[in-house]
Amino acid sequence: MGILVCGGKPCVRNLRFPVSRLLGLLAAGERRESILKAYPYLEPTDIDAALRYAAFLAEEETVEVAR
Repeated sequence: MGILVCGGKPCVRNLRFPVSRLLGLLAAGERRESILKAYPYLEPTDIDAALRYAAFLAEEETVEVAR
């Protein structure tokens, strides 16, 4: 399972399900089980991949530009 780009946005596998939607559900307190029940085409490994992707993005170095 992995993250692909669809329409310029990262999506879960080839499902056209935006990673941002999945992360938003988790951030709002939705439990994995309820997400998987609401979206039966998602798999537990899809949630893991989305979290790994978010962690990867959080590790990126940012540079502040002085004004």
